[in-house]
Amino acid sequence: MLTLLDPKTCNKKQADGIPQCMQQMITDYQNRPVQNPSAEFYEYDYKGQKVFYMKPPCCDQLSKLYDSNCNFICSPDGGIIGKGDGKCTDFFTERKNEKLIWKDPRQ
Repeated sequence: MLTLLDPKTCNKKQADGIPQCMQQMITDYQNRPVQNPSAEFYEYDYKGQKVFYMKPPCCDQLSKLYDSNCNFICSPDGGIIGKGDGKCTDFFTERKNEKLIWKDPRQ
């Protein structure tokens, strides 16, 4: 499923520091059927910037890493061999300051 974002909201920040465009992605997930395991969104520091990691929902699906303007950076993991798209192979060794920003509470 493709998520379309309004570019005018991507630079805005919510009071909790989560970009409005990332909050919109979370809202989009809340409107989807429950997945197992639950959807999870994390914030990290990576290569001098805040990034947002969407954990892959399951089996052979790619994760997604976005910058603070919700621009797609890469898929650090997932896929058939579990190594993502190969564009940010150092993500798991270089990321810092993990913060869970949302986990789907539905069962």
